[in-house]
Amino acid sequence: MTTPAEQLAADVSKPAAISNDGVSVSNRSLTELMEYEKHQAAKSAAASPKAWLRGAILKIVPPGGH
Repeated sequence: MTTPAEQLAADVSKPAAISNDGVSVSNRSLTELMEYEKHQAAKSAAASPKAWLRGAILKIVPPGGH
């Protein structure tokens, strides 16, 4: 299985659009692929126990605090 970075590098080397015998195929844009990679990284980071603990600690407000 390839990593997202390897998949992104492979997709960049492919042509953006190609047609042959009346069939045309187009790939997603590079910005969409990069946004997807960012989304996956954020999703895996948010699923970690460290992120949950950090979020729980940051929401603790002392009495009289805002």
